[in-house]
Order: sequence, then structure tokens, then C-alpha cells
Amino acid sequence: MKLNQAQHEAVRHKDGPMLVLAGPGSGKTLVITERTKYLIKRHKIPENNILVITFTRAAAREMKERFLKTMGTDKTGVSFGTFHSVFFTILRHAYNLGTDNIIGEEEKTVWIKDIVKRLGFEYANEKEFIDDLLSEISMVKGNKIELSTYYSSTCGDEVFRTIYREYNKKLRRNNRIDFDDMLLLCYELLIARADILKLWQKKFKYILIDEFQDINILQYEIVKMLAEPERNLFIVGDDDQSIYKFRGAKPEIMLKFPADYPESKKILLDINYRSGSEIIKSAGCLISHNKIRYLKELKAYKKTNGQVIIESFKTMSDQNKKLVEEILIQAKAGILLSDMAILVRTNLGAGAVIHKLMEYNIPFFAGDSLPNIFDHWIATDLISYIRIARGENDRELYLRVINRPKRYISRDCFDSQKVDFDSLYSYYEDKEWMLARIEQLEYDLALIAGMNPYAAIQYIRRGIGYEDFLRDYANERKINPDELMDVLNEIHDSAREFKTFSDWFSYIQQYKEELKRQKQNEHIKNPEGINILTMHSSKGLEFSVVFLVDVNEEITPHKKAVLLENIEEERRLFYVAMTRAKDKLYIFSSKQRYNKDMLPSRFIKEITTDKSEDVAT
Repeated sequence: MKLNQAQHEAVRHKDGPMLVLAGPGSGKTLVITERTKYLIKRHKIPENNILVITFTRAAAREMKERFLKTMGTDKTGVSFGTFHSVFFTILRHAYNLGTDNIIGEEEKTVWIKDIVKRLGFEYANEKEFIDDLLSEISMVKGNKIELSTYYSSTCGDEVFRTIYREYNKKLRRNNRIDFDDMLLLCYELLIARADILKLWQKKFKYILIDEFQDINILQYEIVKMLAEPERNLFIVGDDDQSIYKFRGAKPEIMLKFPADYPESKKILLDINYRSGSEIIKSAGCLISHNKIRYLKELKAYKKTNGQVIIESFKTMSDQNKKLVEEILIQAKAGILLSDMAILVRTNLGAGAVIHKLMEYNIPFFAGDSLPNIFDHWIATDLISYIRIARGENDRELYLRVINRPKRYISRDCFDSQKVDFDSLYSYYEDKEWMLARIEQLEYDLALIAGMNPYAAIQYIRRGIGYEDFLRDYANERKINPDELMDVLNEIHDSAREFKTFSDWFSYIQQYKEELKRQKQNEHIKNPEGINILTMHSSKGLEFSVVFLVDVNEEITPHKKAVLLENIEEERRLFYVAMTRAKDKLYIFSSKQRYNKDMLPSRFIKEITTDKSEDVAT
């Protein structure tokens, strides 16, 4: 492929630091591989003096394969790796560490679960709670944050600090390190041992880093040390695509690079080879509303304009109906389902979309490990109520819901594996107020038995008072009740189309089997089916047609985003999502979601209003 002028300048750069601002679809991988080749062929730099760092093993593997192809060989002395693999190599030589000293992610999760359970801490959603804890532990380590000054967003500050200390104690007791410890230990080693640092500086005389906007403080500090004294640091990235703050990424590192390296040169790769001009223009208008960024304007290489279709619907159900209609239209026009994608802000947002795709028998592939909404404990509660109403009398079902909401009925009265109301009445025969509660429960269950699934859940929510229970549950555990209501709403909405409980239960089983099939097909590179991805996991991918759904306030930007820096990250995330589209970009919002009035996302207005116009108004 012929290089454009900016790419050519970047590739031909030899000595000293350089910042390459690479917009989406601008050929950054090409620039990195071509520059590596140029250093070797033109300047005779020994291959083993060059280090290329990426953020994932898959990206490192792809980069190496492309480099080997362009060199016309099947082996090279150039080091391609992730930050962790490079830093572990340094540690391995210094401390004789082996891979058995590294704790895997699965084992790490088990350890944290055990610590949380042993300390008696409670949570609403185990997976989400543990994932958030792991992210925060990683952030504290990766950014060298003093634990006593860190304020957790997952749980109470002291709770977090206790879990953090217990986890690190267990690591030390078992002679293990995690991926973040690799950074800490490597940093401390190079600070303490000038002789070891000098050895690695002599080896890695030219360092190239991809996706630099995702770097954290520790990674940057180590790289800066390794790059001395020649300072041949070639960084490639896009501050507008920095979307991993929750992992500790700091786009401001990239923004202050010229201050850290005053002699550095800067190149902007401003030609987008992926998207039509209308898509690029709309995305550019959006991101121009961010204040903390490098100013840049991208141009389209493609002659076609591309299309940006923005539509608002009365309800989310209307939106999803239109979604499947458009998917079928595009498929009929010859676009492969695998070349289309539906992007959602969070995993939870995928549920209603999957329900609709299954209804129309449209095959899909979930790029993320989508959680099964029906495995959530709220779904288990609702289904337990319905199973009891249908005549099941297992003790476990009653124990599950008897005090959700509070009825103050003792577990002791369920003294056999099968429950009957006569025994409950007998147990409380001398307590009239308890008899009244049991009588009310029996009446409620009889009503539910005669309803369809949607009406039954509505009655459990309001008539029985399950919503009040969820609010109390959230308040006691200092979590946002809206998050639980979102789960409840999605489960409720899934039952809307079914006339009988049997039909709904059959659908739940079908849904479970579909997700299981997805898991089994993860290894298939291009499965036939439309892609469903979160905006985060879509980064680095491209599709002919992209659908952005639920583009509403509180969803995107997410309701948790309050501070300016959080809103700017949400805007960058939406920018990444928009720029995945090559030819057509659909942006859908709805005025009502689960019977709740919704506002369109502010990003929709920003797409058609650049910053200068916005200020003028």
C-alpha cells in the first residue's frame, strides 16, 4: 500500500522522540510495521535492538505477523509484546521467576470471592461486584495510588482497603504476583538497580508503542527509563479514543508528552481509510465538544459519503422493531450479517435486542461474554414466586422469597421439604397479625396463578411490594437502586409477549441455550450472524453497517458519569462507536423505555453542532 505524506514522514523518522496522532482508520499499524522495517533496511539497526509494544497479546501477534509479511520472512529478532510480557521478561532475568509465580485471572477472581465471603461483605450482583473490585485494585496498583487516600466507588472505603490488604497478603504467602505487580516490581527493580536498567537500555534502543492513549502511570514511568539516554521513543495513538479510565488509562499522559519531551516531533495521520465522509464529519463534530484534547480534523479517503441515519422512536420496543427491519433490508441488499454490528453501552443493554433478534430468527454473535439476565438473583426471585403460585411447594422456593418483601415469617416454620399453608397457619395460630400476613400471601399467589407472565410480574412488583424490597435492599447496601430496577425492567419486558408461564419458561430455556451456543462458538473467527458488542469491545473493529441503540441520556452518557472528565470519556466512547462504521451508521433513541420517559442523548445534538457553533448559541 502506498503511504500518504504524513505516514511517509512518520515512517522515515529515525532518532529522538516522536508523537504520532493516529485517528481512527488512519493506518497506524501500517506505520509501525513500515517504520520498523525502515530502521532495519535503511539504517541497519539490529533487529534485537527494536521493541514494539502493544496492549493485547492478539494485537502483538497481529503486528508481528504483518511485520514478517512485509519483510518477506518467517522469523525476526524484533521484540513484539505487551507491556506485561516485556516487563515479566525483565523480572524473569532478575529474579528467576516462572509463569507458575503468576496468578491467572480466573484464580484471582476465586481468591477475591473467597476473601469477600470470609469477611461477610454483601453485594447485589456477584460478577459485577467482583469485576469492579478487580478493576479498582488494578487501578490503585497501576497508578501508584496510596491506599489510604483512595476512595472506592464499588464499596465502602474501609471495606475496599481491607479486601485489598487481604488479597496482597495472600499473594505474598503463596509467592505469587498478579499482572499489576509485574509493573510495580519492574519499576522498583529498575529504580534500585542502575546496572540492570543499563543492560535493558542497551538492548532496547528503539521503542515503538501502539495505542499509547491507553497507557497508565507505571507503564509510562518504566518506558521513560528504558528509553534513556537516546530517547528513541516512537508513540502512536489517539487521545480521542482513550476509553479505559476504569483500567487506569490516563489520556493526559499523551497530552503532556511534548512537555516531557520538548525535542519531540509530532505527526497527525489525518486521512481515514475506513469511513465515508458524512460519518467522519459527524464523529468530528461530536468529539470537538471535548475540551481536553489535541485539536485535529480528519479527512475521508473514500469517495463515497456514507450515511448517518438518526431516528427517535416512541418506545424502546418500536426502536428494536425498526432495528430488525433495517437489518433484514441490509441483508436483502447483499450486506453479510457478519459485516453488521449492533453496539450497546453496557452488557445489560443487549438483552432486549437479543430478545427481538430471536423473535425474528436473525442469527447473532455476541462478541462479549454476555451475562444471562435470567441467571440474575432478581429473576430467580420472580420465577420462585411464579413456581409457588403454580403449585410447586419445595421448601427452597419459599425460603427464597418469604421475606422479599419483609413479612417477618421465621425460617423455622418451614421444617419439612414440602410446604403447605395449613402448617404455616398452625405455626402462627396464636399470632393474629402473622395469620393475616400468611393469608395475604396465599391470596396473592392465587391471583398470580391466574395471570399471564407480564401481569404476574407487575403484580409481584407493585401488589406484593417487591420493588419496595429492592429499594430497601439497595439502601442497606449503599448501592444505586436504579441499577436493580434496570435488571427488573428487562426481565419484566422479556415476558411481555407470552400468554402462559410455560411459554415464557420455554423461552428462558431457549435464551440460555443460545448463549451457551455462543460460548461454544467463540473460537470461530467470522461466525455468520450480526455482531452484538459493547462500545468498549468494538474498539479496533470495523463493519459496513453499525447500529447504535438506546442513545439516550442516562445510558450514553451513562448515569454514573457526572464530572466533566467522565462526560468527556463517555463522549470518546461514543466517538469510538461511531467510527466503527464504514458505510452506514444508524443512531436510534426512544422517548420511553420500560414505561419511563427518556431524553435523547446530548451526543445526538452534538453530532450536528460543532463546538464553535455550540458556543455561539
